[in-house]
Amino acid sequence: MGLRAYIDKSVSPHFHKGGKYERFYVFYEMFDTMLYSPSSTTRGPTHVRDGIDLKRVMMTVWLAALPALLFGMHNVGYQANLQITQFGFAPIPGWRTDLVAAMVGFDHTSLIANFLHGAAYYVPIFIVTYVGGFIWEGLFAWKRGHEVNEGFFVTGILFTLILPPTIPLWMVFLGISFGVVFGKEIFGGTGKNFLNPALVGRAFLFFAYPAHMSGDAIWTAVDGFSGATPLALAAAGQLDYGVGLTANAASAASVDLTWMQTALGGIQGSIGESSTLIILLAGVFLAFTRIASWRIMLSVFLGMAGMATLLNVVGSETNPMFAMPWYWHLSLGGFAFGMVYMATDPVSASMTNTGKWVFGILIGAMTVMIRVINPAFPEGVMLAILFGNLCAPLIDHFVVQANVRRRLRRATEVA
Repeated sequence: MGLRAYIDKSVSPHFHKGGKYERFYVFYEMFDTMLYSPSSTTRGPTHVRDGIDLKRVMMTVWLAALPALLFGMHNVGYQANLQITQFGFAPIPGWRTDLVAAMVGFDHTSLIANFLHGAAYYVPIFIVTYVGGFIWEGLFAWKRGHEVNEGFFVTGILFTLILPPTIPLWMVFLGISFGVVFGKEIFGGTGKNFLNPALVGRAFLFFAYPAHMSGDAIWTAVDGFSGATPLALAAAGQLDYGVGLTANAASAASVDLTWMQTALGGIQGSIGESSTLIILLAGVFLAFTRIASWRIMLSVFLGMAGMATLLNVVGSETNPMFAMPWYWHLSLGGFAFGMVYMATDPVSASMTNTGKWVFGILIGAMTVMIRVINPAFPEGVMLAILFGNLCAPLIDHFVVQANVRRRLRRATEVA
């Protein structure tokens, strides 16, 4: 109450109409509504009464992403500490590892040491993302003369979780800037973008700086370490799926990695994508609260499972990825994360119920096709979702037109 009273009495008047900082009101409002609910109420005679608004939707998604964030920080530290303590790799030189070494060291069996080492990499990414995003959101809102929308609240957290931990911070700023400006603001801002801004930013970084976004050396924060991700191992035929489907049995036994390990987490990958179990639990929560569409999540899964099964039946003597079962596709890479958090974006996804099924199946099937048939690109969910975003308006158009024709036939039959 004391802070609220101080803001209302000593700070707020300077930013409202007539105050000396009136033209910067949009920035004041942005931070004020981050701390407190808006004080303004509906004045018109006709409005919708509801217990949820944009801010609460964004807060719910943010809270659903928090477990993946916390597990991701721990896993980043665990992967680094494991290589340092067991295999003798050196920490990456810099203030991050100096801080961790001075405070807790690099014991991979210590929860605190793992969490702090991971936080030393994640927290700077988080700060740079939100500072960069809010700068662009504020500038566009200021220029257009409206308040800053809460849409970036979710875009920012999702963007940080789909990055490798070793990405340079200047690249983080560049990626989120591209995502916000070219993925959303030039189309009108929150609610008007037809592409997922977080994925637009990551796609830009992937194609502009591929050495920092793919390969074997970017996923573990130690100096000189290089280790293939599970998807890269699968592409090389070095995973044993345990069901007699492995295309290259001689090399499949060379890597000791079980499906349960990939489902629970503790493997290399982007910061927030390693634990499929945590992500799926978040998906159940988002579906239960009706924030995310269960139709989209289920249809993405069905599209993936159907295409993976079809390719298993077709088989290939030269491409080991044809042998990967659907449940491995689910737990490897960013598929689960994309299915729960990215494909369900209500702005860039299909709006109609029938369209959501088509939209989701398209994304799931395309993810497997990109992973399996394109040997140079073992991960495919990012491109599949962006392609689905492009097709969403067309899908809804055909669904609406089909409904119109069906109702016209019914009207004609009744007449």
